[in-house]
Amino acid sequence: MKLAVHAPGRLVVRTAPVADPGDLLARLPHPTALAWVRHGDGLVGWGETARLELPGGHDRFAAADAWLQEVFGGAEVDDPLRLPGTGPVAFGSFGFDPKSADSVLIVPRYVLGRRDGRAWLTTIGDPSEPLPDDLHGTLPPPTASAPPGRLTWSDGARSAPAWEQAVATATGRIRAGHLRKAVLARDLIAHASRPIDARVLLERLSARYPTCYTFAVAGLVGATPELLIRRSGDTVDSLVLAGTTARGTGPADDDARARELFRSGKDREEHSYAVDMVRDALAPLCTDLDVPDEPELLRLPNVTHLASPVHGRLAAHRTVLDVLAALHPTPAVAGTPTDRALELIRELEGMDRGRYAGPVGWVDARGDGEWGIALRCAELDGTRARLFAGCGIVADSDPAAELAEAQNKFRAMQEALEG
Repeated sequence: MKLAVHAPGRLVVRTAPVADPGDLLARLPHPTALAWVRHGDGLVGWGETARLELPGGHDRFAAADAWLQEVFGGAEVDDPLRLPGTGPVAFGSFGFDPKSADSVLIVPRYVLGRRDGRAWLTTIGDPSEPLPDDLHGTLPPPTASAPPGRLTWSDGARSAPAWEQAVATATGRIRAGHLRKAVLARDLIAHASRPIDARVLLERLSARYPTCYTFAVAGLVGATPELLIRRSGDTVDSLVLAGTTARGTGPADDDARARELFRSGKDREEHSYAVDMVRDALAPLCTDLDVPDEPELLRLPNVTHLASPVHGRLAAHRTVLDVLAALHPTPAVAGTPTDRALELIRELEGMDRGRYAGPVGWVDARGDGEWGIALRCAELDGTRARLFAGCGIVADSDPAAELAEAQNKFRAMQEALEG
């Protein structure tokens, strides 16, 4: 595996407590944002001290972990807090498909974090670049950002009718016994009159979806409801989402839709595939694993999901990237069996997903970290944004209903762009 690497020979890292900085996202000094925020807590970063770009391959998580251990292992670190997310940190996102060459890890120059009422600022730099004597003085003031202006929209790889036909083809393959589930995605293109500032989207998404993980890494921006894995010491947590319905027009309609989702054989089947895979992937790594017998309902502003929180205790030292390698891709974003689902996705979607539906998050030098699945997101490139939405397809999926579900899932990013 040939890696594209930019990194100094040795890092000097200083973490210091700071007064509560308020809105973390408002502190980002320029549009090249790194972020992982939920309920106002999390991490934001700016600047770039080191970067790793990975080609495709099933060993990309191991390669990323080895690079980080080399970079962080030789660092000179002053970290009196020693909390998850203090000291050296890298933000990252991985391509969905093992064949994708889009994976990237970025070690920022500055990281501002907050957790459980404590806030800190970390500087990460080359020994040849002097660090400021007063870290508090490097904390940027809240900054303003400009909205993207007038938007026009166009289809991505597939028009709506063509995508419905792809869904129909997938259901035919499933009924024929070739596989049990496939997740098919669409893309949608937005063209703005001004360059799109990631900070605008982050602020809008965080305000509208506070229970989601609002993220930005190398131009990929979104708010995912799905926590793929959190590692803190020897404990791991995951939130499995599969099975979706649109929110209702009022409380009574909303409750009726939620009850229908919970009783839906199609959605419960789809959910069970994802839960079983996460259980099977984590069980060999854990001494204890708690998986609920039935899902619960997770209500977001635009959709309601079937959700199963999973909690485990690792049997041996494994970094969060080690656990990612065991989990990705789950049936919630690929299908089952995985290999056949990936083949069908490549055949029917007509596009490269890039980092959509791949892992996105952060990792620190202790191997702690939080990684979600990059859903409800867009890839930014100047005045262009490429939005993504996907649906789980099983034997009795209806193409028109799946198209409506995908359109509901686009709404989060469409509204973030439109204001």
